[in-house]
Formats: sequence, structure tokens, C-alpha cells
Amino acid sequence: MKNHFLSMKRHPARGFFALLAVVLLTACSSQTLNAAPLKAAAQGSPAGIPTAGLPSPTPAQANQAQTAQGLATSPAPACTSPAALTPAVTEGPYFKASSPERASLIEAGVTGNQLTLTGYVLTTDCKPVAHALLDFWQANAQGEYDNTNYSLRGHQFTDEAGRYQLDTVIPGLYPGRTEHIHVKVQAPNGPVLTTQLFFPGVTDNQTDQIFDPGLLINIQDNGDKMQATFNFIITR
Repeated sequence: MKNHFLSMKRHPARGFFALLAVVLLTACSSQTLNAAPLKAAAQGSPAGIPTAGLPSPTPAQANQAQTAQGLATSPAPACTSPAALTPAVTEGPYFKASSPERASLIEAGVTGNQLTLTGYVLTTDCKPVAHALLDFWQANAQGEYDNTNYSLRGHQFTDEAGRYQLDTVIPGLYPGRTEHIHVKVQAPNGPVLTTQLFFPGVTDNQTDQIFDPGLLINIQDNGDKMQATFNFIITR
């Protein structure tokens, strides 16, 4: 190092360029070190924070993400303004508050013909209702309600386009009733619509005192899983 500075005194120009080279090498090394956290952030860890130890998404959150991806390709709703409000019907004796937030009611122990129900929540002027609450509950394939826990019960919220999707099973019959799914629908800070959805072609529809043809879902049999649609028309 002593010889280096002696050389700079004897040859000022050569010393200046040597010193400049040292400064540039130091700056390049610093940029290389600082690039590491940026690379980590680009790969998904927030601001270079290691992903190890961060909480994983809950099953409900993961299911909602999958649902949102599937809804992205759903067709636009058929709606003519002014649209008629969805009929309200009785709540029934088996509603239970504080259901879990989830878009799929299919879990361990739930058997029966699987059904995917999709649709929109709209206003009477056919505008989508984002973040509308839908709270579903129903009997199992044997016509029995779970009043102890939350089997076949769950709530969800519509996306920005007013869309929802429910994965469940077709409910069974119990004495005095036809097949149906209960639901409460509510726009943010709006009134609650309490109603039921019915299945076409069921003989017991004709003798059910609550049945309303305006609440029939549009259903198709696609083999392993039934596909159905229904749009809710509500007030804000």
C-alpha cells in the first residue's frame, strides 16, 4: 500500500486513474450485494423477507382463490331492467348464525350427488353487487340438518362483478318438504333477503307449501357433478 501511494506522488495522472478504478470496483460490489433482496422480492417474498415462517393460507382462503379463478371465465348475467326482485320465503327452523366462510360445503363425511351452483347478485337495474353476503345452509343427502356443528353450512361474498360459486351436494327430502337450499343474501349495509332455492322436475314441488317457481335453479347434468345457475335480484 505504501508503494502504491508513492507511485501516485511520482505519477499524478496514473494515480488518479488507479484511484478511480478502485472506486468503481467498490460501487459494483455494493450493487451486487444489494441485488439479493430485490431478487427475493421478485420471486414472491415481500421486500426480501424470507417466506419461511410466514403463515400459510387457510383452507377457506385457498378455496376462495380457486373459486375466484373459476369465476373469471363465467358468462355475463342475463338481466333485463327493471328486473323482478327474487321472492322471499320463510327462514325455516334450522338457520344457525356464524357459519364458516367458505365457498365449498363438501368436506369429509359429506356424501351425495355433487352440485356446483354459480350466478350473480344484481340490483333491479341489473347492476352487479360486489361484496354481497350469501349465507347458505341445507340438509344432507339423507334429508338431515346438522344442528350441532356446521356441516353443509357456510357463507361467502361476491367478487367485484357480483359473482358467486357454491360447491355442495343435492339435499335430500324430509317429511313435508321438497328438495331445497336455504340462503340469506345481503348487499353491504342493505336489507337481508331470506329465501330458498328449488330443483326442477321434483314431484314434491307440487305439494310443498313454500315452493315458488320463481326460485327454481337452472340445472344441467354433466356426469359426475351437476351444474346449476341462479341470479339473485336484491335491493341495496
